[in-house]
Amino acid sequence: MISAAILFIDSSTDSMNEAMPEINDGIVTGDSEYNEAVDLVNNKNFYEGMAKAESAGNNYNNSLNKLLEIQGNFSSDINGVQQEYITVLIKELEYKLKAVDLLKNAIECFEVYENYTGSNYGFEANDAMDQAVEFQNQRDSIVKENPKLFK
Repeated sequence: MISAAILFIDSSTDSMNEAMPEINDGIVTGDSEYNEAVDLVNNKNFYEGMAKAESAGNNYNNSLNKLLEIQGNFSSDINGVQQEYITVLIKELEYKLKAVDLLKNAIECFEVYENYTGSNYGFEANDAMDQAVEFQNQRDSIVKENPKLFK
């Protein structure tokens, strides 16, 4: 998963511009840690996998909280495209957090040799991450379709 830093060009969105690099960094770091957690779990390194999953969740949560704050402060000078972008990004993060929670459930099952249940949680985590990627692709399309709004 690759997330690109997106900044809004309109000067009335300065607070969003200031927050977006940090939000993006949290997402990129979360994605990397989530992928590492999956690799660790696949190699039966459950302790480190859990630590990476928790760290990924913390990064996603921090980014989500900042986005919810931005969304809560929308004013009339924020256009519909910008609002849609933030809304789609929030949905993406919600699914990524769901994937993290399911992965953590899987790890807990694998640790006590409940492999069937753990595998089911793992499949659900993959499905949730696939949903997140769909929102990420939707977000990328918004940027591509509105080049004058994003830099």
